[in-house]
Amino acid sequence: MTSSSDAAVPVTPDLPPPGPAGDPATSDDGTQASRPSKRARLGRNLAAAIAVGVGLGAIILVSLLIVPEWFVLVLAAVTAIGTWELAGALRRGADIRVALPVLLLGGQAVVWLSWPFGLRGAAIALAATVLGCLLWRMREGAAHFVRDIGASLFVAGYVPLLVAFAVQLTVAPQGVGRVLTFLICVVASDVGGYAAGVVAGRHPMAPTISPKKSWEGFLGSQLAGMLAGALCVALLLGIPWYWGVLVGALLVATATLGDLVESLVKRDLGIKDMGTLLPGHGGLMDRLDSLLPAAFVAWAVLGLLVPVG
Repeated sequence: MTSSSDAAVPVTPDLPPPGPAGDPATSDDGTQASRPSKRARLGRNLAAAIAVGVGLGAIILVSLLIVPEWFVLVLAAVTAIGTWELAGALRRGADIRVALPVLLLGGQAVVWLSWPFGLRGAAIALAATVLGCLLWRMREGAAHFVRDIGASLFVAGYVPLLVAFAVQLTVAPQGVGRVLTFLICVVASDVGGYAAGVVAGRHPMAPTISPKKSWEGFLGSQLAGMLAGALCVALLLGIPWYWGVLVGALLVATATLGDLVESLVKRDLGIKDMGTLLPGHGGLMDRLDSLLPAAFVAWAVLGLLVPVG
């Protein structure tokens, strides 16, 4: 994905001029590098990335279209894997040790209690998880207590709490349409931004955070996301297409910010990827970075626009 929250970011002096694909000739960690090859400009192993993306899409579609509630099971698995990866990244990058057993158990409670009891159930489970993390970490004494607890609460809020909003999309009226609108807009943003960035990217948006992201790519993300949003809300949710333009624009902006936030986390920890589970993508959290915050925005905006009855 390609984007940022800044209005305009000039190319910084320590970065060489953009290449033909619009990406500065720097490594992912921002260090100077030689002019990238065509394959480097295209990013990771494209064939592997596409294959993994198609496989993940198939799992989502099968679970949604056959028995929509099965998608909650997929979300529960995503929560566990994402929590595990993020905890591992914190440990590798900064020797931060979160209360992983509590987070794994509490994350499942957040997901499953949010199905029958809504956000009240998620809030109760999250509060219990916070208390559990405090008690778990007390065993190791005062050294780095605040650091480790802060990281534990970050993981709890970043992964299971935001996944709970995806659960709420699934179990709401017209849940399949809501989830597909959310996912299709984010995927369209990713594809549109990638294509526009490779073809026309010239102006880096946030070179100190993610050198390969460009304003041209962000424009491509917005156009693709707004088109996808217009089609999805009209065909899947039965509301006027122009509301879908708004939905798409908001989801693209949120997904982009989520991608940049995770880039900041990885830079702070000094790591390239959150994990190695998905060939061509990195870890599962490297795919969830844009989806997690966008799930909350989709739940909030579609909850206002789509009639319940």
